[in-house]
Amino acid sequence: MNSVKNVAIIGDFDPNSQSHAATAAALVHSAQHLGISPAFEWIGTETIAGRFERILSAYDAFLIAPGGPCRDRDAVLRIIRHARTNDRPTLGTCGGFQQMVIEYARNVLSIKDAEHAEYRPDSAALVVTPLSCNLKGRPLDITLSGGDSAVSAIYDTAFISETYNCSYGIAPAYQTAFDRSGFVNVGSDDIGEARLLELKGHRFFIAALFLPQASSVPGHPNKLITAFLRA
Repeated sequence: MNSVKNVAIIGDFDPNSQSHAATAAALVHSAQHLGISPAFEWIGTETIAGRFERILSAYDAFLIAPGGPCRDRDAVLRIIRHARTNDRPTLGTCGGFQQMVIEYARNVLSIKDAEHAEYRPDSAALVVTPLSCNLKGRPLDITLSGGDSAVSAIYDTAFISETYNCSYGIAPAYQTAFDRSGFVNVGSDDIGEARLLELKGHRFFIAALFLPQASSVPGHPNKLITAFLRA
């Protein structure tokens, strides 16, 4: 197998978490499919601040893991900001989607007090709010936007069905601001709420509210995970 660079999984690993186990397995499935041998490592969020620069020099791509709350969310947001502004391949799933939304709202849309309703419900700027329906443990159909979307090219279909483990997403009131600034909704549920966000002009900066890793099996890796490693 050809050697490729390192991938950091940013999150507080829980050995009892099915989504964390699925994350590690899905990366292996996709790597085997591509015939590459990247090194994967979980980076606990409480360790980031003390070795931030070393992490940036040691890892070439970042998977923002599902689950939460993070032990050090500010450190996660710093990693996301660096990856976004330095064209580093980045994929956030479930809770990772939510962190990418908050980072973008604060640092691109200048919503300095952008917050998550689960953790700071009294904030004046809740950009992550409860979904109109709880999706935990459920599959849901998603309509892809088509056009020049990288996600549409990855999946090569108009519709996908993926499994969720969350009940929070981007607040619909902020979606237009995200779209106009380039972090666009490229995959929606049946009432138009965003389930996939893609940053235009970036090599690979995609946030998925679902768990693409949950559908990955040996020999049939998830297409989004595979595209992340290819990037």
